[in-house]
Amino acid sequence: MIPSTCESALAERRVRDWDVSGPGWRRAGIIAAITLAVAGGTTPAASAASALDAHAGHTPDFGSNVIIFDPSMPTAEIQATVDAIAAQQTANEFGSQRYALLFRPGTYGTPADPLVIPVGYYTQVAGLGATPGDVVINGKVNVYNQCLAPDNCIALTNFWRSVSNLTIAVAGQSGCRAGTDFWAVSQASPMRRVSVVGGNVSLMDYCTAGPQYASGGFIADSAFSSGTVINGSQQQFLVRNSHLDGWTNGVWNQVFAGTIGAPAQSFPNPPYTTLDTNPISREAPFLYLDGTGQYRVFVPDAQRNSRGTTWEAGPTPGYSLPLSRFYIARPTDSAERLNAALARGMNLLFTPGVYAVDRTLDVRRPDTILLGIGLATLEATGGVPVLRTANVPGVEVAGLIVDAGPRNAPVLVQIGERHGSPAAWVHAPWSDPRNPTLLADVFFRIGGPHLGKATVSLEVNANDVLLDDIWAWRADHGSGVGWTSNTADTGLIVNGDRVAATGLFVEHYQKDEVIWTGEHGSTIMFQNEMPYDPPNQAAWSHGGTRGYAAYAVASTVHTHQA
Repeated sequence: MIPSTCESALAERRVRDWDVSGPGWRRAGIIAAITLAVAGGTTPAASAASALDAHAGHTPDFGSNVIIFDPSMPTAEIQATVDAIAAQQTANEFGSQRYALLFRPGTYGTPADPLVIPVGYYTQVAGLGATPGDVVINGKVNVYNQCLAPDNCIALTNFWRSVSNLTIAVAGQSGCRAGTDFWAVSQASPMRRVSVVGGNVSLMDYCTAGPQYASGGFIADSAFSSGTVINGSQQQFLVRNSHLDGWTNGVWNQVFAGTIGAPAQSFPNPPYTTLDTNPISREAPFLYLDGTGQYRVFVPDAQRNSRGTTWEAGPTPGYSLPLSRFYIARPTDSAERLNAALARGMNLLFTPGVYAVDRTLDVRRPDTILLGIGLATLEATGGVPVLRTANVPGVEVAGLIVDAGPRNAPVLVQIGERHGSPAAWVHAPWSDPRNPTLLADVFFRIGGPHLGKATVSLEVNANDVLLDDIWAWRADHGSGVGWTSNTADTGLIVNGDRVAATGLFVEHYQKDEVIWTGEHGSTIMFQNEMPYDPPNQAAWSHGGTRGYAAYAVASTVHTHQA
């Protein structure tokens, strides 16, 4: 059940020459307090700091927006802390605040005194155990509808939050909310590596006024026992590599891949698409504490033709890296500083916040990990790509929001050099089907918090790449929104071969929204909305054709599955 904390020879070879110096470390003698910025003032989490003081060794300085809880803390104190954050974040759709709520191994709350965690925007709730069973929440982790008017309560904009790597033993609340954990979310709100026991999980909030709509969603590597998952009003959802005890219904497009207990294939009535196994997958890397109390990052291996979770039947296959192999980035870090860390062979761990990226982060080494916690956000302020990788295998990018800036960027994230470019000739294509590059929970925004422009959001030129829970969104509401304002042609271009997408959400782009030219590509669960705002048909036409494709596969492609 516990992933190995011993580095394999391969992992050791990857990291043995790395420089582990950097400003993100300090000796953990005393951490005086953790202060939360909340509406109306500040709230000290002194007991959280006291609990941390009891642990010896090197404790990374994650900054004040990473709140680490210990099971020795009183439930009432934890409840007050999470409630204060939720009060700030529940309606904070385009704010700059980001939070990671991390739970050390142990049990929190009791059936009689449960811990009920409300999860607002830009909030990550995660266990720090090696396996989901190491952190048990007796209570709930909840997302509810937002009521825009007394008769208009919906979850259609419940974006940008997550829960992972813990067990929820459902307890607490009464009446309509008794016996059920509510995860009423839409896009960019993944549930990963979660065990839910003793109650139902509802993907809609049916306890408010209507219409209670929701537009998700993504679940992976999770198990639900002794309860049913209530799809309810969810328009679409992907559940992959999981274990279900029951599923209630479909609406438009419910997809299951490698999920034990999934409904039988029956599209279109009900609209279930069910694959017995998932052809290829790789779980996202995650932060955890090993048996000695040291922080590490676990990197799961890729799987083929898999079914069920990676952790129920035994240890998750993969390797573990000490946090000394990571540069711990702060929002105040410049792109120059981050590139210097990459050049030294470091991985990057982005702590919560918004990063102004005025030059491209350049990943040249295989097996480089870029991991965000607390929905860390990279904003393209320089009119250039935020991130570019060489044609190397095993790069992993997870847990990040990528925002376009006011200066148009030709592309926001580029995986691999373009074919025929000078860089591609210098760095010959190098990929490994056994060690694919992974983008997991990476979310693109063109407009919304502010004016943004980018011709292409994500371009994949490398071979053997996995896209797992990607939302590319040209904003249809928020700031800087309009047909000639937040301009963006295409959400995703795939030129590489053997690129697989599981959970691909692309919305409102102004030309072909997905363009696929690579061979042997595949998509399991695609969701799209066309742009709502063309001023007239002429503005959204080309070559005598009205409109553009949501998903365009080039005529030169011989093999593609979707």
